Amino acid sequence: MPQFLEHSGTSWKGQKVKHDLSMIDKLDPRLRVILVTAFAFVTVLSENFWVLSIAAATGLVLAFLAQLNVKRTLRRVIAMDMFMIFLIILLPFTTPGEALFTVAGLSASKAGFLHAMMILLKAHAVVLSLLALVGTLSATSLGHALAHLHVPDKLVHLLLFTVRYLDVIGQEYKRMRRAMQARAFVLRTDMHTWRSIGYLIGMLLVHSLERSERIMDAMKCRGYKGQFYLFDELALGRDDYRFMALFVPFLCALVGLNFL
Repeated sequence: MPQFLEHSGTSWKGQKVKHDLSMIDKLDPRLRVILVTAFAFVTVLSENFWVLSIAAATGLVLAFLAQLNVKRTLRRVIAMDMFMIFLIILLPFTTPGEALFTVAGLSASKAGFLHAMMILLKAHAVVLSLLALVGTLSATSLGHALAHLHVPDKLVHLLLFTVRYLDVIGQEYKRMRRAMQARAFVLRTDMHTWRSIGYLIGMLLVHSLERSERIMDAMKCRGYKGQFYLFDELALGRDDYRFMALFVPFLCALVGLNFL
């Protein structure tokens, strides 16, 4: 299982990625989940350009305090930007309002441009804060924090099993791909390739289903009755209260700025 959720999407060997412990790692997992959720809601619901700029800067500060790997974080932010780039480019040309500039006879509105910038700031603020506060949690810590926050057990179990067996499914996929390559299979743009890829995906699903049934049988043999028991006790410490004393008034200030 990847040691930190921040690494789980980097590679199937994410548990080998080094993460330097920071002041964020000393905070209670429950507090981190609650504060990042509140910050995301305040940011997404805001329509004030300056509030969103402050929120984006806050995301950068949190990423710095969490000592996130710069290259890995930039790679993920750029991947998000590539997903949104067409929306950001087209929005100024599809939103009515005062013309800001013209390209090939198409007018880009000032309102559309500001709206696109707001979406971009919201996305960066939320993603950076999630990577800093939640992404550096281990899957087990996050699962226990959600359970202590009374999130439905089924959702918690789904999260833990998904993170746990992503690597297993990845290894199965690589084994099947090596078997195909050993039989001289080469990717091409023909029906044989598409048929082979379809068989690969189908067999991967079948093997995943069979493995899940074996895992369930093994868990039942060990007394599993649909519930994970929590043996650890989470308690807020001095660092938690200090961080909360700074972050909560800051969130209230952001909410207040929206009404100015």
